[in-house]
Amino acid sequence: MAPESAALAAALAATGAEVSTADDARLVHEHDGSTLHGARPSAVVWPSDTQQVVAVVRACARAGVPFVARGAGTGLSGGAMALGGGVVIALNRLNRVLAVDAPNRRAVVQPGVANLEVGRAAAPHGLCYAPDPSSQAVCSIGGNVAHNSGGPHTLKHGVTVNHVLGLQLVLPDGSVERVGGTERPGYDLLALLCGSEGTLGLVTEVTLRLVPQPAAVRTLLAAFPSPAEASRAVSAIVAGGVLPSAMEMMDAVVVEALQAAFGFGFPPGAGALLLLEADGPLEEADAQAEALQRHCHACGALSVRLAADEAERTDVWKARKRAFGALGRIARNYCTQDGVIPRTRLPEMLARVADVGARHRLRIANVFHAGDGNLHPCILFDDRDADERARVILAGREILQACLELGGSLSGEHGVGVEKREAMIGQFDAPSLAAMRRLRDAFDPRGLCNPGKILPTGGTCHETSPRRWQVSA
Repeated sequence: MAPESAALAAALAATGAEVSTADDARLVHEHDGSTLHGARPSAVVWPSDTQQVVAVVRACARAGVPFVARGAGTGLSGGAMALGGGVVIALNRLNRVLAVDAPNRRAVVQPGVANLEVGRAAAPHGLCYAPDPSSQAVCSIGGNVAHNSGGPHTLKHGVTVNHVLGLQLVLPDGSVERVGGTERPGYDLLALLCGSEGTLGLVTEVTLRLVPQPAAVRTLLAAFPSPAEASRAVSAIVAGGVLPSAMEMMDAVVVEALQAAFGFGFPPGAGALLLLEADGPLEEADAQAEALQRHCHACGALSVRLAADEAERTDVWKARKRAFGALGRIARNYCTQDGVIPRTRLPEMLARVADVGARHRLRIANVFHAGDGNLHPCILFDDRDADERARVILAGREILQACLELGGSLSGEHGVGVEKREAMIGQFDAPSLAAMRRLRDAFDPRGLCNPGKILPTGGTCHETSPRRWQVSA
């Protein structure tokens, strides 16, 4: 064992946090939700409170070893991998809802709390937490902050940054700062930190905005012959002055997967489904539901079904929330992209996705947030087939390039991570990227906090730091 490795192992153990350098612990932290990218950490540390996080960060900083925060591991861009044999700081045990302040409509939580648990804690007070990623039952609030996550209902209610009031942050040198609050003037550091993918520090406490539960909710499921008609309905609805709380699309491949996995019954001939929801005061929700039905029929819907009660509404949403998992019935693996385009370009973009799939001989399923143009093309493949895996990577790059060409963005909520970092050159010019790097250096001058993410390196997405650390217990 190298003396420097033994010293770091001892320093990590002295923090009081659980530490493992065992192969099994390191292996399960090698990937996030994407299997296309992997990097095995030299050690995994599970702190139980902010003080232990501080001690772990300081130990890594003294040794000059890179580190990365990790929550539930549901990310899809390789953002929580420890490149260069760094240390994973797993925040799963910081998982308490510390307070629910109903009169002021806020909750204070630790980063390991699952998104859905915030809603459950708020519900007895007639409140809810608006951002609702599809993985909300397991994804953590810390990860939501890191990626500025959205979800189906952010079309009307906003993404994570719109619902974060304050953060407690452990900086890369181990110092602790509080950011945000109702009476803190100056630069909006909250907006900077939301979506920074853990490259500027480790969040150990989050103050969240809660909102009243809507008085009424109306949920509709519209079936269309193809995604083209469903896409036109999306544009027509918004152009008609209606702002649903959610507008989600699923194509025929997803319909097939849901029927195979869960036996959901959908109208025959449905080439695309549009899940629509209106909420608000009773009269407003009813009026919006009528307008949604009218626009869907005008754009060629085969059928439009209004959920009759809460049980039926739950079943409709169950189909959407289980869509990604259902794809496992028709493919061994899938790679999910996350580009954004103007919603008026949806028909053109979906046609280009289909063309990419045909040229690379790959099947692609589409399930996405249609209302804000946040696409999630799921490229189906078998990771045991090296040639197919290579075609998936090429197809993903082409899809992202098409998003940029149509006036869109590389990511809506999954982040850049390692997967899209080199593609950042296509979205930002050199001065913009240099400014981002200077900003990052201001927080982390030594480059130890989740290095190799977001900003292009000029290499490949599998590139790691030149020096690899091996920590031994």
